[in-house]
Amino acid sequence: MHINVLVAEIGSTTTVVNAFNGIGTTCPTFVGQGQAPTSVLEGDVTVGLNGAIEDLKNNICANELTWDDMLATSSAAGGLKMTVHGLVYDMTVRAAKEAALGAGGIIKMVTSGRLRRLDLKKIQEVNPNIILVAGGVDYGERETALYNMEMILSMGLKTPIIYAGNIENQEEIKLMCEEADVQLYIVENVYPKIDTLVVEPTRKVIQDAFEEHIIHAPGMATVRNLVQGPIIPTPGAVMEAAKLLKQHLGDLVIFDVGGATTDVHSVTIGSDEINRILISPEPEAKRTVEGDLGVYVNANHVIEKIGIEELKKEFPDLDEILLSYNAIPKNDRERKFVERLTEEAVLTSLERHAGKLRNLYSTAGKKTVAEGKDLTAIKYIIGTGGALTRLPNRESILRKVCNYSKGLDLYPSINAKVLVDNDYIFASLGVLSKKYTDDALLLMKKSLGI
Repeated sequence: MHINVLVAEIGSTTTVVNAFNGIGTTCPTFVGQGQAPTSVLEGDVTVGLNGAIEDLKNNICANELTWDDMLATSSAAGGLKMTVHGLVYDMTVRAAKEAALGAGGIIKMVTSGRLRRLDLKKIQEVNPNIILVAGGVDYGERETALYNMEMILSMGLKTPIIYAGNIENQEEIKLMCEEADVQLYIVENVYPKIDTLVVEPTRKVIQDAFEEHIIHAPGMATVRNLVQGPIIPTPGAVMEAAKLLKQHLGDLVIFDVGGATTDVHSVTIGSDEINRILISPEPEAKRTVEGDLGVYVNANHVIEKIGIEELKKEFPDLDEILLSYNAIPKNDRERKFVERLTEEAVLTSLERHAGKLRNLYSTAGKKTVAEGKDLTAIKYIIGTGGALTRLPNRESILRKVCNYSKGLDLYPSINAKVLVDNDYIFASLGVLSKKYTDDALLLMKKSLGI
């Protein structure tokens, strides 16, 4: 069988391949999916890739498989480990963090102000793939970013550095990195002036740097030779899908519940009413990663959050369920249990992602302000990931997002519509959109059933 485009998602534990035909026509189609364990520990990720292709061939009953184009996303080799260093946490540090998370980076360390010796020691322990330095609005404070850059270079690391701070420092930082023989990416300041966030240029450079880094994972050089387009971080690919879909559907939020983490991607500028009282800016496209909210690898954290005694009211046989618990539920009872964990992961990640209203009191009286991401203008709540695309009650779980506000929370309203990525292909379509935008959009709508 001949396929137009094959997209590989090379994860830390599983490699998935999705096949698409009709690319370039008015009716692109999702042909099928194959998966296999990722083979990083075997010394070559292509072993897992070939296994996933073989599984795809079996699933679509094809003796042979050829394709015109291969694209890829990856979180193999531990993903893209980053440290972020800025001036003031609520300003440049937060802006830099938003850029890194939106690009699919894994934030291992965040600092504000001047780096200390203990900070330098931790940077060495993290051994990041990229270091992001920011700090100071344009033509504002200069010294902290220069000092931090000097301290980072003094460690002798050859880690690539992105500088996204005060424009006045660019020439001096460029000279410092040239003398230290360290690769430097200079981008527009993430916080060029008060109340202004500019994160997209930094996100793009992070994804470019990721592609250079990921080549060094065992076997990835071979994959790079097979792939005709970009290789981007898998979470960054979901964000690309979200941004494209927002242009055509309107404001949306995507919940991606996995075995280890729950990611939330929202694309919205919020309501005019909330923007008028927002005390600090938020990016239009925002991603949060909850590393303790997974329904398999981190299921114990979710169980602890709900409470054992509370769970036993719903599941008197909890001990028995946990004895045989694995990634894929085997019966209705286990599916009910996973649904309960998924619901907790969704609602907790919503609490952490969304902003709130806060009442301030002074001699002048009460004043209401807004902090964090405003989701009140959201039109669509979308589920992707293994749990929210496969569980029977996935839509009712997502519907609870609209009924969870405690009064001051900036959550979606009851008018928001629930949709599901039924084919579980949003990450693949995110990378597909970089080369075949119209096809990716049509395939997204098909998967959502709209």
